[in-house]
Amino acid sequence: QWMVKSKVISELQEACWEMMAAMASDIILLLDSDNDGIRTHAIKFVEGLIITLSPRMADSDVPKRHENDISLERIPKDHPYIKYNVLWEEGKAALEQLLKFMVHPAISSINLTAALGSLATIARQRPMFMAEVIQAYETLHANLPPTLAKSQVSSVRKNLKLHLLSVLRHPSSGDFQPQITTLLVDLGTQQAEIARSMPSPRDTRKRPRDEPDPTLKKMKIEPPLGEDDEDKDLEPTMVTAPKATGQASVPSDTDITAEFLQPLLTPENVANLVLISMVYLPEAMPASFQATYTPVESAGTEVQIKHLARLMATQMTAAGLGPGVEQTKHLKEEPKEEKAAKPESVVIKRRLSALAQGQAISVLGAQGSATNLLEEEAPQAKRRPEPIIPATQPRLAGASGRKKVFRLADVLKPLSDAQMEKLKLSAVKRILRAERAVACSGAAQILASLVTQFEVPLKSEVLAFILDDVRGRLDLAFAWLFQEYNVYLSHLPAGSLERYDQCLIGLLAGLQEKPDQKDGIFTKVVLEAPLITESALDVIRKYCEDESRTYLGMSTLRDLIFKRPSRQFQYLHVLLDLSSHEKDKVRQQALLFIKRMYEKDQLREYVEKFALNYLQLLVHPNPPSVLFGADKDTEVAAPWTEETIKQCLYLYLALLPHNHKLIHELASVYTEAIADIKRTVLRVIEQPIRGMGMNSPELLLLVENCPKGAETLVTRCLHSLTDKVPPSPELVKRVRDLYHKRLPDVRFLIPVLNGLEKKEVIQALPKLIKLNPIVVKEVFNRLLGTQHGDGASAVSPLNPGELLIALHNIDSSKCDMKSIIKGGGQGQPWDTWQSSLGTVPVLTVPILWVTLCPSGCPSGCVPIRLSVPLLVPLSAFVSPCVSPCVSVHPVWKYPKVWEGFIKCCQRTKPQSFQVVLQLPPPQLAAIFDKCPELREP
Repeated sequence: QWMVKSKVISELQEACWEMMAAMASDIILLLDSDNDGIRTHAIKFVEGLIITLSPRMADSDVPKRHENDISLERIPKDHPYIKYNVLWEEGKAALEQLLKFMVHPAISSINLTAALGSLATIARQRPMFMAEVIQAYETLHANLPPTLAKSQVSSVRKNLKLHLLSVLRHPSSGDFQPQITTLLVDLGTQQAEIARSMPSPRDTRKRPRDEPDPTLKKMKIEPPLGEDDEDKDLEPTMVTAPKATGQASVPSDTDITAEFLQPLLTPENVANLVLISMVYLPEAMPASFQATYTPVESAGTEVQIKHLARLMATQMTAAGLGPGVEQTKHLKEEPKEEKAAKPESVVIKRRLSALAQGQAISVLGAQGSATNLLEEEAPQAKRRPEPIIPATQPRLAGASGRKKVFRLADVLKPLSDAQMEKLKLSAVKRILRAERAVACSGAAQILASLVTQFEVPLKSEVLAFILDDVRGRLDLAFAWLFQEYNVYLSHLPAGSLERYDQCLIGLLAGLQEKPDQKDGIFTKVVLEAPLITESALDVIRKYCEDESRTYLGMSTLRDLIFKRPSRQFQYLHVLLDLSSHEKDKVRQQALLFIKRMYEKDQLREYVEKFALNYLQLLVHPNPPSVLFGADKDTEVAAPWTEETIKQCLYLYLALLPHNHKLIHELASVYTEAIADIKRTVLRVIEQPIRGMGMNSPELLLLVENCPKGAETLVTRCLHSLTDKVPPSPELVKRVRDLYHKRLPDVRFLIPVLNGLEKKEVIQALPKLIKLNPIVVKEVFNRLLGTQHGDGASAVSPLNPGELLIALHNIDSSKCDMKSIIKGGGQGQPWDTWQSSLGTVPVLTVPILWVTLCPSGCPSGCVPIRLSVPLLVPLSAFVSPCVSPCVSVHPVWKYPKVWEGFIKCCQRTKPQSFQVVLQLPPPQLAAIFDKCPELREP
């Protein structure tokens, strides 16, 4: 309106106009958007654009709120900038875009509903487009999108009915009442409701009409007259300029094809068409058809025949067939001069190529009359297209007889087997190459049927075709797979699964070779296959063994286990086998899946039984063949290795923290196993035992009732539990009872030393000091609170000073001095004592106690020997304390003590000279020879 009112257009107005035009073009392109909501808004915009870019008529039904809106009739045709004809063509182009969008086979229900409403609005507000709208409704009614669900089909039909009724109420609908009425009847509308929606005669009279002859309307609703009269009526419409209402004077492709079909729809021809079509009907009536089917009323009447002809013409035109399409092609090919000179003399010509390409309909029994009519009407400006007569059609009765009867067998030669196979393969290849063209015609089912009947070369061709684009051809793969399974079922009980197995294995093996399977097509094929054979299960197992696809493969196995309960244990067995796989990633992933399944009650028993069976293999003197992939459980000559031992333990150890009762099974197997197996068990048991925790009732029960022969296993369990945390009182109680009542092995006490009383530790010290130096080191680590690990150290019953005194007081009758010195000195590193003994005041107490002890130095002055090298500042204090040890006990008689004594003297000189001079001459000479630095002052 702003630009219409301006006689002089400024640059700002031009820029604004260009921007609006570009915006409109962009929004029209959004009809192809991936978003349903955006497409719906684009439809409403196109509706408004069409109404704006078309002139308002006298009978336009414009809502009051839009009466002042701009439209094309308000634009002067001599406007300096806005071109009336250009905008008018743009409006028509927008309508064409909307019509194309509505008949798209993949349109959604929401978009289709919006488009139906927009077309109804356009028809009411712009009656010149009513013909296009009604034809679009007819096309939609005959070709509902195949993507709609049953409920969506019902909704679309309901909306179509409502919009047709609203269009019928418009005064301009008079010329289209037969088509609208027939559509409404097909949609199940009652005649009374249709009658109520008819426009009143007064409204019809008010509508400005400029048809030259009322017989035009009569021609649409009455049976067709002779072709001479009909052509005479049509002649004016071919040359008359467009009416004021905007209705097209040139018949559309659908109109021409419908007029061509109508006289051919005789009862005989219709019966033949029905019989031929019966072959292509499905065995069961589709639910969507059953829900939307409306019985045909007034079958056989002229109105119904005309409607049927229009329905068939609509579908033929959409498929690019029929005389209407031929005429359009012919008109486009004619020179423009000829069209301008004689537009009324257009004749529908049948080309030979049309017959060769199958683009026309052949109807039996109608050729004689049609030929005569064409000969009579040759001079007419427009004639009805003739029916195409097949060349092989036999002549009618009364024609000249044939001298020789044609027999097909007389002219054909039998094909060889090689030729037949070649033709079969070529036929399948042609179907495969025509993938897009036959996508909507059930080619997958046809191919599946063909492939099932033929041999390997044909199957290989189809398999390669499927694997070339698995995602796009998955429907064909499933059709083939289910067809093979159906063949197997039809031959039961003697049927063979070999063909089905080959098909399934071919698909799965082909998918396994694909580099990228992130979209889960492999899983989809496995889960939707009707039966998983043994060979297919082997392929799935290999898929799981591929480290790059382990998770996807095992996820597929998991889904099989839960979704196919009839064979879930067979699939579970494959996953359990993978729990002992040699590849660490595969094994760890399998154990994760199995631990989750172990929580399911229906699978728990089977998983547990499998784990215990593998554990029981450890009692064999040699590894069974089942560990090497054999089917039967027989022993082999190969010895047990650490890897084969672990294979039997992986699953069991993974389940142990979840079921503590399994620990007793390990103890019974441990007692019967050979030494190599026991050593491996002790190495791998630590982590699962920590997972159980020292408060586990089953673990405490094992400690209390330790089986004979499982002492080292129990000890190892105790060490694992107490390495980083102090022992619990309950655990200490069970170990104490075991030690005092059943098995007096002092090694049981080592893990719980920090939980024992001071008296108990001192009593056990003579036995502990006799053990292996490595074990003695562990004892001191625990008593001094320096065990390795980042856990909190327990409070020791003995402090470092008390431990030194306890070592000094060990009775030599219970433990010889060599063991004491070895255990207290060499068995314990110097830095451990240094970090534990601490400061000078801590050491003075045990050293003074040793000096004042009336019994002398029964243990070879161990406290002094261990302390002096660490704290040199105490040299003056320690030297007098060492003198009694030298005078009472000849330290040179014990090599280890003598060596320690020399080291003490070295580190504490010159204070140690007094002690050295107390040695007898031979020992003094020996110490000077060994340490010359002691000679120096």
